[in-house]
Amino acid sequence: MQFGSSSNPVFKSGAMPDQFNADKRRRFYMDSGSGTVREEQRQQQTYAQQHGVPQADDLQRQYNLPERSGLEGTPMTYDDVIRKTVTSFAVLLVGAGAAVTLATMMPGVVMGLALVAVLGGLVLGLVNAFRREPNPALILAYSATQGFFLGAFTWILEMAYPGVAVQAVTATLVVFGTVLALFKSGKVRATPKLNKFFFTALIAYMVFSLVNFGMVMFTDIGMFGMRAGWLGVAIGAFAILLATYSLVLDFTNIQDGVEAGVEQKYGWAAAFGLTVSLVWLYIEILRVIVILRSIAD
Repeated sequence: MQFGSSSNPVFKSGAMPDQFNADKRRRFYMDSGSGTVREEQRQQQTYAQQHGVPQADDLQRQYNLPERSGLEGTPMTYDDVIRKTVTSFAVLLVGAGAAVTLATMMPGVVMGLALVAVLGGLVLGLVNAFRREPNPALILAYSATQGFFLGAFTWILEMAYPGVAVQAVTATLVVFGTVLALFKSGKVRATPKLNKFFFTALIAYMVFSLVNFGMVMFTDIGMFGMRAGWLGVAIGAFAILLATYSLVLDFTNIQDGVEAGVEQKYGWAAAFGLTVSLVWLYIEILRVIVILRSIAD
């Protein structure tokens, strides 16, 4: 399993192990020989081998195997990743619901809290991405802060452009389902060339977004800054493509992790990666829809 430059940024850190590959996966073989052959082999074994005492070579092979199972000997499964991802999104929805509820009662207060939430989500995202071991509490804290920000952000745009939230959620689910179906069918795969382009474009986009965010916060350039008008639509479409490919990398890492039999706890890292990608995809789609509707008006 290769979690290097060919993986989602969330998985580039120690949050997912990088030592799993086909040569290190455990394989189990059935003894198809006859009883006579087995008896002859047994007689040729040493006393220690006959009675199950581990040999130096056996211990070395065990040491070289990947850390593949938890305390109960349970490796990560697709169902486990689904459960953890659903939990992460449930917490995100609770945070979003809290923001919307507060916004209807104290709209002035929620904006200040939304700013704190987005900064807190950024810090928690970086902490989770660079931790060597996934921490469920920190991952769920990230989901809660991001959920609060998304709820407040969506509420503001919904007041100005009724129905935009449903449109953005529907489009996000359609993109997610389409990418998943294409990946399962084998028609969409991550490649080294695309991965190199993705990470280069991602860094450039992050720098641009930080500059644009600063302009929005400290100047009167407007809600979307340099991303207004048709230029904003073009940038948004490019960002949607990046977020979509990020999902492909998430699916790749999950598949590799399950096949390599990584520890069950790394299902939280997979859930975190999916949460980051889907939140990013939703924000970009929501922004593009609002820009298009503002142009139409």
